[in-house]
Amino acid sequence: MLLQFLVGALVSVINIGIHALVTIVAIWIARSAGLRKTERPRLHLMGVMMATAAVLMVAHTLETAVWAWTYDIVQVTAAPDSDLLYFAFVNYTTLGYGDITPVPAWRLIGPMTAMNGVLLFGWSAAILFEVLRKTLDYLGLTDAPDLSRESEFIPGKGPSP
Repeated sequence: MLLQFLVGALVSVINIGIHALVTIVAIWIARSAGLRKTERPRLHLMGVMMATAAVLMVAHTLETAVWAWTYDIVQVTAAPDSDLLYFAFVNYTTLGYGDITPVPAWRLIGPMTAMNGVLLFGWSAAILFEVLRKTLDYLGLTDAPDLSRESEFIPGKGPSP
């Protein structure tokens, strides 16, 4: 059991490192593309978001491949013809179909893969949200409320109709 935790922790740390590097690349792409003035800011925003999401999808695919490679090294399944990349994707995305199962000695590797996937998907969602927020701010597409008129936004304290 300890070996499963050690292998799972090592692969998780490797994937966190990959995700950290990809975060830097995604932010660089978003900044370089998002900080240009444009005549069509909404179309520009769509392009920035699509590029950021594509980079993050590549990262998740690479991270899943790291898990599949690990599954192959430790021989996580009994069947030699198992599709380990598919098995890694099923675990990483927490689908858990159950059509491929690990050998008893490596039962915990699936849940560890799922924990890593959930963490990194959440991280990606945070990156996408931040890129969206920063790009909207830069392009002037946000209507920030005037907080000096705070009472207008509090029910029962605003001006009467």
